[in-house]
Amino acid sequence: MKREIATGIQDFESIRISNGFYVDKTDFIWKWWRGLDAVTLITRPRRFGKTLNMSMLNCFFSNKFENRGELFEGLKVWENADLREQQGKWPVIFLTFADIKQKTYELTKSRFNQLLADLYNQYAWMMTQEIFTDADREYFRSVRRDMTDDVAAVSVKKLCEWLSRYYGKKVLVFLDEYDTPLQEAWLNGFWDDMVAYTRALFNSTFKTNPSLERGIMTGITRVSKESIFSDLNNLDVVTTTSNKYADCFGFTEEEVFHALDEQGFTEKDKQDVKRWYDGFTFGPLTDMYNPWSVTNFLDKKKTGVYWANTSSNGLVGKLLRTADPDIKNLFEDLLKGGTIQVPVDEQVIFNQLDTNPAAIWSLLLASGYLKVVHTTTFMEGNEYLTEQIYTWS
Repeated sequence: MKREIATGIQDFESIRISNGFYVDKTDFIWKWWRGLDAVTLITRPRRFGKTLNMSMLNCFFSNKFENRGELFEGLKVWENADLREQQGKWPVIFLTFADIKQKTYELTKSRFNQLLADLYNQYAWMMTQEIFTDADREYFRSVRRDMTDDVAAVSVKKLCEWLSRYYGKKVLVFLDEYDTPLQEAWLNGFWDDMVAYTRALFNSTFKTNPSLERGIMTGITRVSKESIFSDLNNLDVVTTTSNKYADCFGFTEEEVFHALDEQGFTEKDKQDVKRWYDGFTFGPLTDMYNPWSVTNFLDKKKTGVYWANTSSNGLVGKLLRTADPDIKNLFEDLLKGGTIQVPVDEQVIFNQLDTNPAAIWSLLLASGYLKVVHTTTFMEGNEYLTEQIYTWS
């Protein structure tokens, strides 16, 4: 049956209640759950379904959605009887940093603190329970917009502790768009301050947290471990070149053509969509499509530059303005339809972007502007290095 197309909806519950157009990605729930990784970081370019998938995880696991199995009926995950038992059974903390885009450190920290205070306010009712002490309640009240950095750093860890005590089981933590404030910090000149703040928050939440069952983060870039994940040795990192979860973010060609058939498009339309939007490679999968572009085509029934118009492209713009002539010459080769062969390190080191070409190409790959055509790994001294051939997406 032909379903209504709606663009821009990133809330899983809303899509399912309205029976809107949805490409079934619930197999990701099973793949992640059976993997047993303590903390997972998944990077994908913007508008590739990261937020919708995180909302889906929240709807599936959070006890706020207990007995809401109808949201998943008819989808792949509901075929797994064992996994169905987990629906709505876990205390979940679900956060997004997508709106933390302030231009100064002071404003950014204030926005962070407000986000954490708002999170705490959702659980004010819990502090009335007798299992919590006056000291717990005093600490709870200390999480507010003007709190100290020390309080902010352990705020999520403390909330996990209280939720675990109340519900009698450990907590799942889902963090969407973890790197948005870090990108803004690099663009606006307060990188070091932002790194110090987020490092303390991430380490207490995902590393030194005995009340954490499992965690997952999404973002565009894999910020270097030395920057903010220095103590996080339990982190499983999944990038655009990883085999893991390759088909879970973005549409495969089979999914795109099935959607076109459902909406009554022709074979010519399929070829037009392929020519316009078949531009991404994730792990071993070529022919990956951007969901935002495809959904807009289904809605507006015409091709257009939909994905490119969803961002200010501040990172890329700054790189183009400040890059040395050799980098700009390689850009020209790409824009002419050619390919380039360059070394890459997928751990983006923002403070090296002005001087390290490998960091520049890594950022462009993570952001979706480049795709890998071929990869070779070789030895240099005692280290394995990766060299990849890129083309412009």
